[in-house]
Amino acid sequence: MVSAGRMLALAMAAFGLALATPAAAKGPSVRAVLATDEPLAHGEYLWDDEATSSGPTRIVVDLATEMLHVYRGGEEVGRAFILYGADHKPTPTGSFRILEKKRHHVSNLYGAPMPYMLRLTWTGIAIHGSEVEANAATHGCVGVPDEFAARLFEIANKGGEVLVTRNWRPDLYAGQLLASID
Repeated sequence: MVSAGRMLALAMAAFGLALATPAAAKGPSVRAVLATDEPLAHGEYLWDDEATSSGPTRIVVDLATEMLHVYRGGEEVGRAFILYGADHKPTPTGSFRILEKKRHHVSNLYGAPMPYMLRLTWTGIAIHGSEVEANAATHGCVGVPDEFAARLFEIANKGGEVLVTRNWRPDLYAGQLLASID
């Protein structure tokens, strides 16, 4: 006899749908990170337009530090302060693939604009442009500043890897504290 969970997984596989893998997934290897003189504040981001690294684009979302990191060939090319899911609608952790890209998207659940949408699940979780303000939250998505979202949208590929985790690489980022909220 096949369990209900196994049947769901088989049905999803038959239709080409993806499930997230466990949160213990390993992120990209990192060779270099962006330097900053000041901590990032809500709504701020870093982007290196001069980055010449080749290789696949990998995205890491760190829910504990509220940061999204973009790597290309192991070099960080972007970093942004994020919004993530509220306690009653948490952002899931795990390893995901970008299932869909859509420049102009509106949530069919909430009617909210989701510009530069990178879909991570078929249940409504995505990375998208947003007003990133202190003490704000999403319904499970990862919101990034609109300008950053546009840049990320340009280099991210359908099928690209995204890791959503907590406390990503404290050996590299521990000294780069968040700006205080006044």
